[in-house]
Amino acid sequence: MAMGITLLIIAVSIIGIYVLVEFKRFKHKMFAIFLIAMILFFYLSAVYVFKGKDLDMKTIPGVIDITKVYFSWLFSIFGNVKSVTSNAVKMDWGVNESTS
Repeated sequence: MAMGITLLIIAVSIIGIYVLVEFKRFKHKMFAIFLIAMILFFYLSAVYVFKGKDLDMKTIPGVIDITKVYFSWLFSIFGNVKSVTSNAVKMDWGVNESTS
């Protein structure tokens, strides 16, 4: 009987350690996926924003101008999302009681 309890405690300890290690690995995977998604977002949005524009990346003023254009676009996106959300909240989402 004592041998069975000892094996149970060891098995539970091993499973607990395995779960903790996997949870830690899962957190690292989620962080890596988040970083990859952010890099892809910034790259694809920069390609979209700067398409067809003549940009100077060799001088400090040129880099400042690029940064201003990108963040201006980014903040306008957030402003548009805010506007759409506020308009959606103001709408009447009740059931239409019209008869046909």
